Amino acid sequence: MRILYGVVGEGMGHAIRSRVILDELVKKHDVQVVVSGRAHDYLAKRANEHLHVKKIWGLTIVTEDNEVRNFKTLLENVKGAFSGGWPQNIRAYFDLASSFKPDVVISDFESWSYLFGKNHRLPIISVDNMQIINRCQHEPSIMAGHEAEFQTAKGIIKSKVPGAYHYLISTFFYPPIRKKRTTLHPPILRPEILAAKAEPGEHLLVYQTYTTNTELPEILKAANIECRIYGVKRELKEDLRDGKLLYRPFSEQGFIDDLRTARGVISGGGFTLMGEAVYLRRPMLSVPVQKQFEQVLNARYLEAEGYGLCAEQLTREKLSEFLSRIPEFEHNLERYSQDGNRDLLAKLDETLEAAFKRDRFGEDEDENSLA
Repeated sequence: MRILYGVVGEGMGHAIRSRVILDELVKKHDVQVVVSGRAHDYLAKRANEHLHVKKIWGLTIVTEDNEVRNFKTLLENVKGAFSGGWPQNIRAYFDLASSFKPDVVISDFESWSYLFGKNHRLPIISVDNMQIINRCQHEPSIMAGHEAEFQTAKGIIKSKVPGAYHYLISTFFYPPIRKKRTTLHPPILRPEILAAKAEPGEHLLVYQTYTTNTELPEILKAANIECRIYGVKRELKEDLRDGKLLYRPFSEQGFIDDLRTARGVISGGGFTLMGEAVYLRRPMLSVPVQKQFEQVLNARYLEAEGYGLCAEQLTREKLSEFLSRIPEFEHNLERYSQDGNRDLLAKLDETLEAAFKRDRFGEDEDENSLA
């Protein structure tokens, strides 16, 4: 089977998840990936005779002071589109149509591959975590204070990959499903995370992707606990110590070691790290990017499940509360378990076969069985 696989390039979580799925797909299929942003370089390293990776232009999000800046985001995307983004994608469109000729499309929240599939009447399968906002029911407490942002996010996500053959949603929380052709599955995890063994430690792992919070060092110092900090000083080539604060350059294995042995994790509301922390049973204090409802949703469900805390902003008081409740969160995390990546990968394999069969032979009963 020839599969066109679209990966959104905003944030690395989609690429990390897709890497695991692609490694499985190429065992049986030929796969053409279309991807934008930093995610292209990450996935291009895995290209081989069965996996081809093509760079396209994609939308981006501008954040400052841990908040999405809507106007700057609009300007950045208009500039990118008219400075070569759209012509680049049009060329890629015709190249794929004439050479690769896919049988099925898989979209990880990526619109270009979806439009290609629709225009060529191909079955489309959605694999991501974002669709949970639109395709599940959520208690009012999850949206409280963010109702307008929820409606905006829901509308955007609904329009992203509408009318797909099936929606596979990765998640560590399980609200009621409200739409057909939707299934919920445990997070897709990197092999390095699956191989990691959680061990008790005394340090906090701090991961921050924005660098303008000037109060962060003093808040962390007040806790009087070693903090291993990633993302704040991006120019680092080696560790830099400031008392009990250890700023570290990014290293995948070093980061995983600090995660698996952490007493707790302080980060944003991104799904990938949150899912890894839950799997390794590490309590988390999540400070989601404001005006980015998906992160707010993740953080509030994390707190609702009893796996950590959600904070609008990081304060000494919130950090103190988090530290005092770590034993409670550890106890709650003991009930979490998943069988690696088998659940979602098995469902994807089943869905691909059913979608391909329906497309070739018109056997709609397979789609109905997946509702």
